[in-house]
Amino acid sequence: MSTKIDELLSYYASESPGIRTNLARLLMHGKLGGTGKMIVQAVDQGFEHGPARSFVNNFSAMDPNYHFQLACDAGISGYAAPMGWLQQAVDNFVGKLPLILKINSSNSLYSSHNSPDQAMTASVDDALRLGCVGVGFTLYPGSDANHDLMTEAKDVIAEARSKGLFTVLWSYVRGGDIAKENESALDVISYGAHMACLLGAHIVKVKLPENKIAMKVHESPYENIPRETLQERVKHVRDCCFVGKRIVIFSGGETKSDAQLLQDTLAIKEGGGFGAIVGRNIFQRQREDAINILDKMVNIFKN
Repeated sequence: MSTKIDELLSYYASESPGIRTNLARLLMHGKLGGTGKMIVQAVDQGFEHGPARSFVNNFSAMDPNYHFQLACDAGISGYAAPMGWLQQAVDNFVGKLPLILKINSSNSLYSSHNSPDQAMTASVDDALRLGCVGVGFTLYPGSDANHDLMTEAKDVIAEARSKGLFTVLWSYVRGGDIAKENESALDVISYGAHMACLLGAHIVKVKLPENKIAMKVHESPYENIPRETLQERVKHVRDCCFVGKRIVIFSGGETKSDAQLLQDTLAIKEGGGFGAIVGRNIFQRQREDAINILDKMVNIFKN
């Protein structure tokens, strides 16, 4: 155990030995083990966007085994996915990779006229059965369904905590009075991240924030907060996660160029973010290209 990981785990001193052990398994795994940084591969896009939109650019990614093997070969920190992906391939990779079970999901067939919402698609017991270190749950602050989602999240976090698993909250401000073009505004990203921490998330996942303020009521408080650069905006989101006492990682979003993905990675590192959670930016690249870009991301976080 490195000194850095000891420090991070001290922020979770009120948690059980089981939770801290599972956090340590994630933080100590792979090429970034012991650095306090992480790269997690997340493959829940089949639910969210459909198989063709997600995997047609790299047909090999239709196979659940592909993602396990890619994560292992690239030496990244962990792998998050819905139950079907994990269940089909986990027997071939037992003990080789920290796993996070994505426990709720939505889909693009769901009418856009409805409030953003998610259905429970797995359980904490499924995560235990599959040997996971934690569970993942999507929350939509701002949605008309957000109060129900917060109640579900509270119950999931409590059950996972009682069974020694940590919880990652995907906190995506969406719906309600938030226009789509403002879903990545700095004020709502940081607000969503803070809400996830208040709910008891051990790790928070949010989008990279843009230099805009979505809500008029927030304009005055943000006048004196540095936010011109992505690095400054990452730092503010980190500050909103209990001044860095909760792990916050940033999603890669849609597939980007190598240069843009690496530039974002550098901003996350320099802003004090704890790492990246990537999906389409990895599995929509050919395998060799994916491993190569992951290696460059690792080097940025390590150096």
